[in-house]
Amino acid sequence: MNRPLSFLPLGLLALGLTTVAPHAQQGKSRVAFVNVQSAVKAMPGSASYLQVVTKTDADLQSRQKNIRALATKASSSNKAADRQALASAQQAYAKVQAESARKVAAAFKPLTSKLNAAIARAAKANGYSVVLDQRVAAQTGLVVYANDSTTNLTNAVIKALK
Repeated sequence: MNRPLSFLPLGLLALGLTTVAPHAQQGKSRVAFVNVQSAVKAMPGSASYLQVVTKTDADLQSRQKNIRALATKASSSNKAADRQALASAQQAYAKVQAESARKVAAAFKPLTSKLNAAIARAAKANGYSVVLDQRVAAQTGLVVYANDSTTNLTNAVIKALK
């Protein structure tokens, strides 16, 4: 006779969870994506930032090309001097890359608040509660599927920026 009473609290807990869980899922959160690079290009006042990005990208690409050439040479010649030249180029690249990231971040800082505000306005106006950077979502595999025609907020953000 005590046995059915011992299952009563578990039964009530299960019943309570089944009635609570659907309520937690009833909110209509909508997710959108923004191509931040396109939005930044369309922003008034973004020219200096874009110049910094272009310059640093070109410099880093040139250094990468040099490193690939040095790596090929070092692996074929197997000379200590070639390996040292490769190591030096790699160290220099790491320093320049860190400095480039700092420069890009500093150039982007004045644009951040305007861009974030435009994204927030466009999201609210279109009923979205979450907005992700399209490029980051694609690179990280964060999103498995998204219908671009119904989730892309880029044009609305660009319109809000002007």
